[in-house]
Amino acid sequence: MHTFSEIQYKTAEEILLFQEAKLREELAYLSQRSTFYRRMFGERRIDIREIRTIEDLQRLPVTTKADLQRHNADFVCVDKSEIIDYVTTSGTLGDPVTFVLTSGDLDRLSYNEYLSFTTAGCTARDVMQLMTTLDRRFMAGLAYYMGARELGAGVVRVGNGIPELQWDTIERIRPTFCMVVPSFLIKLIEYAGAHGVDYRRSSLRKAICIGEPLRHPDFSLNTLGKRIDEEWPALSLYSTYASTEMQSSFTECDAHCGGHLQPELIIVEFLDDRNRAVGEDEPGEVTVTTLGVRGMPLLRFKTGDICYRHTAPCSCGRHTIRLGPVLGRKGQMIKYKGTTLYPPALYDILDTIPEVKNYAVEVYTGELGTDEILIRVGSERRTDAFAKEIKDLFRSKIRVAPAIRFATEEEIAKIQLPEMSRKTIKFIDSR
Repeated sequence: MHTFSEIQYKTAEEILLFQEAKLREELAYLSQRSTFYRRMFGERRIDIREIRTIEDLQRLPVTTKADLQRHNADFVCVDKSEIIDYVTTSGTLGDPVTFVLTSGDLDRLSYNEYLSFTTAGCTARDVMQLMTTLDRRFMAGLAYYMGARELGAGVVRVGNGIPELQWDTIERIRPTFCMVVPSFLIKLIEYAGAHGVDYRRSSLRKAICIGEPLRHPDFSLNTLGKRIDEEWPALSLYSTYASTEMQSSFTECDAHCGGHLQPELIIVEFLDDRNRAVGEDEPGEVTVTTLGVRGMPLLRFKTGDICYRHTAPCSCGRHTIRLGPVLGRKGQMIKYKGTTLYPPALYDILDTIPEVKNYAVEVYTGELGTDEILIRVGSERRTDAFAKEIKDLFRSKIRVAPAIRFATEEEIAKIQLPEMSRKTIKFIDSR
């Protein structure tokens, strides 16, 4: 069993020096073991001995999703006999990429989630209900299970969906926290209301939420977060942000003011379109360098996620960098009638409309070569007057109104969960 990571509580200067020592170890490993990075260092005439600080990283090129897709095998740093686990990315912005993990990488993943759970205040006395899948080549579900085991907490593996089974498990085993996609909590609330389940008095006290933002950049709850909070006040909501590529996570503490960096496991930069560091008051693309990954480590990998960062000490006592909520994905930015948008801004408006049961946002290229938006809305109310109400609400919030097309709730559900998907799809990019 691990104890709390002390490095989180050191000064910002001590954390920086610690990470820079780790960085130098990482560069030596990549130079020795990675076909992709060894080639890149050679072609660019980079002497890694000259890269000694995090600021020096700016002298190195970034790694992109396209690099991973084109040269997937060249990122593998170990012999096949050392590979224990194979996973793939979700493929949100293109073809999925295969990642391999060694036994040590699995231990690291377990430690990461142990740190994540302790950041959210969970202990060995807790019982976790896992509401995400452990299969379908999904790294996160396995990480959560192993992290809870590292923590010493009990685990009940229910998987995603099936509200009836979730409530039966909650009543039978009395878990105290869950790992969940937050919009599924709305489905649990609706099921409970329809079947006489007194969910407000259930054993669940915390929900650690993945895949969807719960807060605005100022950390106030967004529409989805507010609705869950109002309907289930006894349930505390914690955001956690992660990706397969980084094999690490950023999780909120009880202060709920951003996800904390784990300095032993990852270095994070925030870059603009020209790969330059942005100021603290500017949003930047989250760019990560993994520490201690041995199967497929990454150097300056641009995740595509746009966030603000926060460096002031947190009231919890940690001095680590914190990530604000994801504003959107760089590849999903929409330029619509002179307005720049990310899909979460559209979701936040749609989530305020009670008659909208579910939805899918599609962006495509119009006849004039510009971005066009079509929102497919699942609702029992499918009238021109309702379409006008939705459009007027969009105009009042973001100045522009997308096209609305109605469908049944079941039809939208089929769009959101195609057979091969392990995540709910709300955004379709047809550009």
